[in-house]
Amino acid sequence: MNQVTFWFLIALAASTVLQLWLALRQIGHVASHRDALPASFAGKISPDAHRKAADYTVAKTRFSIVNLLYENALRLFWTLGGGLALLDGFWRVQGLDTIATGVAVIVSALFLMSLLELPFSAWYTFSLEERFGFNHTKVHTFIGDLIKQGLIALIVGIPLAWTVLWLMAKSGDLWWIYVWAVWIGFSLLMMWLYPALIAPLFNKFTPLDDASLKDRIESLLAKCGFSSRGIFVMDGSKRSGHGNAYFTGFGHNKRIVFYDTLLKTLAPAEIEAVLAHELGHFRRKHIQKRVGTLALVSFLALALLGWLIEQPAFYAGLGVSEPSTYMALLLFMLVGPVFGVVLQPLFSRLSRHHEYQADDYAASQTRADELVHALVKLYRDNASTLTPDPLYSAFHDSHPPAPLRVAHLATKA
Repeated sequence: MNQVTFWFLIALAASTVLQLWLALRQIGHVASHRDALPASFAGKISPDAHRKAADYTVAKTRFSIVNLLYENALRLFWTLGGGLALLDGFWRVQGLDTIATGVAVIVSALFLMSLLELPFSAWYTFSLEERFGFNHTKVHTFIGDLIKQGLIALIVGIPLAWTVLWLMAKSGDLWWIYVWAVWIGFSLLMMWLYPALIAPLFNKFTPLDDASLKDRIESLLAKCGFSSRGIFVMDGSKRSGHGNAYFTGFGHNKRIVFYDTLLKTLAPAEIEAVLAHELGHFRRKHIQKRVGTLALVSFLALALLGWLIEQPAFYAGLGVSEPSTYMALLLFMLVGPVFGVVLQPLFSRLSRHHEYQADDYAASQTRADELVHALVKLYRDNASTLTPDPLYSAFHDSHPPAPLRVAHLATKA
């Protein structure tokens, strides 16, 4: 057996077993604490809401198990099963030049992958989310979103794919450095464009019209030294009952966004505390740090691909008989996540550290107890479990578990 094939199968099996074990731990831990409301939330969240959160978490985790097995079956089909090779063979006989063939293979492969994942997206939205009362998405909205996403992917993806393949063909052995620079530039451009050009294609953003709340928020922004292009309310209720708040963009194109569902739930002081948390990410330069992490990881990944692309065994071991730059990109995209599972706890830990720092900042600018009140309401309304399995949480959760986060804020009150 080809060594690449051997190690790919070993890694795939190991990552699958690990993720299944973690998911089963999560289901067992949450189910066993279904009727045991943490003492710190007594009187703040009802037993019925706690049980709903447990049931919702168990349902989502079971869904993730089925989705994981399905995704890995597709991963085997595209690689060792010959799916990519078959698609490549189809486009090679169409008479296109090398770069055009590569773009066609990449675009069609990504389209087919998305199409094969569509049933799970529909199942999650119209079955799981519907069962727990969170889905507000209509079928026509769901289909419209898919069409918009597809058009954006084509408009943005085709020029990007062509640029990358051209650089790979024309830049010599160090092509991956040039591709890395293009990728980082593209990522920053999309972050800048997203608030004003892309997000409004899916949701309606209206300026905050509550004068007293707006004055309160603008006072906090001035105090924190934050400038933005405006404070907006997003019609999140159009698709979901979940609530959230965030700021998006960078430079002079930053926006503060509140879900309409959030504004209906939280009191003004609580909204101010949530915003202070989001501003904490800005003041602690978390966005820059995450961009820096992305740059480092992508640099190392492309350097590795720069070596693998010259190894015939890399292609043969993953079901491809005709080596090419575009097939190397697709194979790396499919195989990389299998080996990257072991890095999840590191990234999750970094993210949770950032959340604690943002909470600390919010506590220094507003009242910590108001942020706690807001978080409790968000945990309740979003049916977030208060009792995740610690190991599962270490791998998957970008935010600290609810009891730890509330306990941390209690020390700042």
